[in-house]
Amino acid sequence: MRGLNERQSQLLVAFSTALLRYEPPDFHVVVDEDVAEAAGALAATLETRSRGVIYDHRPASLPAERLMTTAFKPLVEADRGGGSVFEREAAVVLRRIEQGVGELQATAPASKRAYINRVGRVLGQAVDASTGAKDRPDAPRLILP
Repeated sequence: MRGLNERQSQLLVAFSTALLRYEPPDFHVVVDEDVAEAAGALAATLETRSRGVIYDHRPASLPAERLMTTAFKPLVEADRGGGSVFEREAAVVLRRIEQGVGELQATAPASKRAYINRVGRVLGQAVDASTGAKDRPDAPRLILP
């Protein structure tokens, strides 16, 4: 959050919460690379839009596109009345997410979910490092012999 103003900090928390709440389709696990691609593509779209050109940039992978359209894009679309100032601030936050993923991947290349797990720890939501399943204490447990 260093270097972000109050509104950008709130957007970072909103995007991070959306990331943790996102539930991918069966047999898919979102990894940090997908987060970086989704954040980068949406940031590029917002930056292009702020210059007056309407063009939707798309991530290279299908999981990243699903994450972008299901988790990140609704947050941006909900505040369409904020105008270009909001879009520029959202783009800054999304670029910061993309940068954060890159920095963590450089320091911990073996972990494909280092950024997601760190966001989960910071926001206080436990996430299984291998499967991405959220730990829900009230969820029913199935025990097989």
